[in-house]
Amino acid sequence: MNPPSSCSSFLLFTLTILLCSLHSCVCANNRLIKQTCKNCSKSDPNISYKFCITSFQSDRRSHWAKTLQELGLLSIKLVRHNVTNTSAHINELLKRKKGLDPFIEECLDDCLEVYSDSISTLRGAIRDYKAMRYADSNVKLSSVLDASTTCEDGFKQKNGVVSPLTKRNKDTFQLSAIALSIVNMLIDADKLKGTLTF
Repeated sequence: MNPPSSCSSFLLFTLTILLCSLHSCVCANNRLIKQTCKNCSKSDPNISYKFCITSFQSDRRSHWAKTLQELGLLSIKLVRHNVTNTSAHINELLKRKKGLDPFIEECLDDCLEVYSDSISTLRGAIRDYKAMRYADSNVKLSSVLDASTTCEDGFKQKNGVVSPLTKRNKDTFQLSAIALSIVNMLIDADKLKGTLTF
């Protein structure tokens, strides 16, 4: 058996360095996610630290986020994915009209409207965010957060009615709150930068 060539040794060495770099990059990003979620849950009692961590970890792109700005953009995209998915789910529920209580059908129609509006609102929030118009993005994200509450509250207008969207509405609310919290951190950082400018 021949001893390994210098080329093979070099490839092995390069691969080892690459894997170590990748590991340290992922570890650094996990620290960013943990610290961000800690700050979010500390600043807003509606945000669960565990939910925040799980949400980011569910998207592979979060492992490559190096800055709070990158993580913030991803958080808005997570809201958009959730809202789009919920809108499709509501459509499916409405297609099965047979045996659907008229009040619940009306509530689902209202929810579909607010969630559909939220999809276009989130497109605008992403545009504003990328342009670093964080205050404008904040306003749009706040309206999406309100949409989830509006949807859930509609079902409470009649006693004994159980919302089929409670979990989805709670998820939208928390994801929106996380995105808002990050946007507010960036707004605060910009204000701080402004006061340090001479």
